[in-house]
Amino acid sequence: MTEATSPQDRKSALAAYVAVTAAYWAFMLTDGALRMLVLLHFHTLGFSPVHLAYLFLLYEFMGVVTNLSAGWIAARFGLTTTLYAGLGFQIAALVALSQLDPGWSLTTSVVFVMAVQGVSGIAKDLAKMSAKSAVKVLAPTDDSSALFRWVAVLTGSKNAVKGLGFLLGAALLAIWGFQASVIGMAAVLAVIFAAVTVFMPAGLPRGKKKVKFTEVFSKNANINRLSAARLFLFGARDVWFVVGIPIYFYGVLSDGSAAGDRAAFFAIGSFMAAWIIGYGVIQGFAPKILRAREKSVADAVALARLWVGVLLVIPAVLAALVWLSGGAPAAWLTGVLVAGLLVFGGVFALNSSLHSYLILAFTQAERVTMDVGFYYMSNAAGRLLGTLLSGLSYQMGGLSACLACAALMATASWWCARRLERGVAP
Repeated sequence: MTEATSPQDRKSALAAYVAVTAAYWAFMLTDGALRMLVLLHFHTLGFSPVHLAYLFLLYEFMGVVTNLSAGWIAARFGLTTTLYAGLGFQIAALVALSQLDPGWSLTTSVVFVMAVQGVSGIAKDLAKMSAKSAVKVLAPTDDSSALFRWVAVLTGSKNAVKGLGFLLGAALLAIWGFQASVIGMAAVLAVIFAAVTVFMPAGLPRGKKKVKFTEVFSKNANINRLSAARLFLFGARDVWFVVGIPIYFYGVLSDGSAAGDRAAFFAIGSFMAAWIIGYGVIQGFAPKILRAREKSVADAVALARLWVGVLLVIPAVLAALVWLSGGAPAAWLTGVLVAGLLVFGGVFALNSSLHSYLILAFTQAERVTMDVGFYYMSNAAGRLLGTLLSGLSYQMGGLSACLACAALMATASWWCARRLERGVAP
């Protein structure tokens, strides 16, 4: 830990860490649920894969903008401010989305939902940057392997909670419908926001007024290369995850009736939830799987190169299988896809966990919010690219095209990881 050294300071910092993590969990639960609500609701209204991708483009684009500036905002105004702003923006987005009118034209609906999703994108990345930066500041240890474990706990638990959110969103849509679901989520999140503001202890940095925006851009080559690897890593996931696989599974599972739609919603939500939860669980156990106690930062760099090399093989094989089958939905192909994508999730989790550790290992405490913000800007840029290509590639070539794009992006991530320098002290 950077600042707190006495037992009382450590206790206060740990309490702040727990409060930040709890707020982040609540946020990510609604974030996952909202994504499934929007995707499935508008698919049933007849939106094409490209239109569905459009709904999330501003969400991801605002993530790029927010992460680029959030590090500077946090350094200037404090992490507590950015965390509260993230929760507040998400509540506002949910309330606004409840005002969607089914009688609006397609263009009006797309533009409105894009705008609201843009606000949600700002909210998510303010909350994420605050929580991830808090680990570096508040984790009660100076040991690098222990830092890996604290990062893994936060990121792994967050993704498990978001996975539950995917299932929650699909269930709410099937049971309550769209409008009641978003209003209910806004109300619950508002209660949690109020509780966090009341019980949040001291411990997070308050900010420095003299920080310049230009300081956001890192001069550290490893941080820049890791950020590029992160961009392509998340593009490799979202190019099939956002639009391609949910729409493919809907075509396999739904017979077009209301009952068939509800069954498809639950099945798709369950798969997406299982994928995200499994991803989160493996992230949480990544330090044990990778034997972090025995590894230096240089060893972690070598592992980052190795595991992204393993990752790129999986979508390439799946793309070939879908292409050879002619892209027609079939029971055997669906089973292979489920198994293959779950394996992809496990390997992806190890890569993501290594990246999340390395960004904190590479940065300095006084630059943590800016370097983490820049790094997650690249993360958001990868999701933006993946989201756009998910709709376009599925429209043009179906699921095989989505998976082929994923393989190409994973290859680009591997090339960037190869350029990381290994001789780095923690």
